Order: sequence, then C-alpha cells, then structure tokens
Amino acid sequence: MNEKLPRLIQGSKPVIVRQFLHLEPVGISYLFGCGGKATGGVVDPVGDIEPYLVAAAQTGMRIDYVIDTHIHADHLSAARKLIDKTGAQYVLSANVSFPFMAVNDGDVLPLGNVTARVWQTPGHTPEHICLLVTDHTRGDEPWLVFTGHTLMVGDLGRTELAVSAEQGATDLSTSRLKTLPDYVDVLPGAFSGSVCGRRLSGKPSSTIGFEKRYNQALRIESEHEFVRFMTSEIPPAPPEAARNRAVNSGALHAAA
Repeated sequence: MNEKLPRLIQGSKPVIVRQFLHLEPVGISYLFGCGGKATGGVVDPVGDIEPYLVAAAQTGMRIDYVIDTHIHADHLSAARKLIDKTGAQYVLSANVSFPFMAVNDGDVLPLGNVTARVWQTPGHTPEHICLLVTDHTRGDEPWLVFTGHTLMVGDLGRTELAVSAEQGATDLSTSRLKTLPDYVDVLPGAFSGSVCGRRLSGKPSSTIGFEKRYNQALRIESEHEFVRFMTSEIPPAPPEAARNRAVNSGALHAAA
C-alpha cells in the first residue's frame, strides 16, 4: 500500500461524509471521500445499496473502495452487492474466500485530498480495523475515525463473537484509540439497540475526548479490571451470529 500523503488535487473538494442509520438491523454506514468526481469509499454497508449510489452521485463522488471494518456477526454485509454494482475494491483485514484488498496496520487508502489510515484494533473480532481519516485541505492531523464496533458512543464492542470473551477483551485492552487527540470525531458502526454493545447511546457520533471522560469501559486503566468489566453482563449473542460470519466470509452461501 502507498503510505505517502497525497499532493493536494487542484479543484478537489474537502472531505465529504454521509451517515446512514439503519434500524433492522441496528447499525451505521458511511460514504466518505472527496467530491468533484474524485474517489470515495463506503464503510460497513448494510441492506439496500441504492442510498449509497444516490449519495455518491449527488456529491460527485466515485465509489472506489468498499470497506468492512470486520466480518460482521449481527447482519449480512452488503459489500459484495455494492462491489458488483460499482467495480470498487473490497477492503478487509481478514482472509475470505472471494476477491478482496487485504490491508494491514498503517496502510493508507488515498481518496483525493483525503486519506484513510488503517488501524488494526482487535477485540470485538480479531480482524477488526478502524479508519483514521485526514482531510489534507485543512491539515495533516486526523480529523475523524471510523471505529466500527470497537468504540461506540457509551461503550466498547462485545468481545466473544469470534473468540473467547476473555481473549477478545484482552486484545481490546491494548486499543490505541484513546491515544488519539481529544478533538478527533468518533463515527461508530452502531448505536443504541445494537446487539454489539451493552450501554450504547442513541447519539450516533462523539469525540475521543468525550468518550475518554464519560465512557466507563474506556476509562479503565487496569487490564485485569478491564477484562473483568468487559466479560460481565454479556447479552445473548445474535441468534444467527455464526451463520452471518460464515456468509460474510464466503464460507457459506447466503441461500444455504
């Protein structure tokens, strides 16, 4: 992957972000990138792909990347439908049985004057990534982070859907997200009503600083205490969790 920061593209617009809230299942998707016929990406697509296509057309954005922050257990990803329609590359940090662009920690997705740096954040699932987004028309510091189901408003994501709860919580305890500057916007992959967290807020965005101050899980410093906290009061798993992960990884056909 090319990790060099882009030269500013003349006439290219600053970062554009569109948020899509879903209720069945509860989740959040995003379209982001540069407008003005520049490149863009969709993060964690769910359900009907038409809203992403319409939003991209309205903002003058070409969808070149479709990114799943992890192999989802609570829903079937719409990534492959969107890829078939747009010809975009499927970005994932996992081994799946269909074509994809494998990314590793520190890799950079170039989107015109916008870059998205991959941060590996295992815990909710071993392959989970976050995307640290910089708008180079405004500066070279990160502005926002797509956190998937690692950090949501009010809680961190449950840790037992792919490995043991203890192993997932141990991995999550070393998350680097709270090392980010307080001003960085947090754009999560779910809100209240999602099965992927316990104390989720209905507010679909936050900042690193607010979460460091008020998110109980994020405030715990001791690894032992963190693991104990994250492995208590775990809600029932989604009934189709194992099947959803199998379909989303290509190990099982959706119609099976």
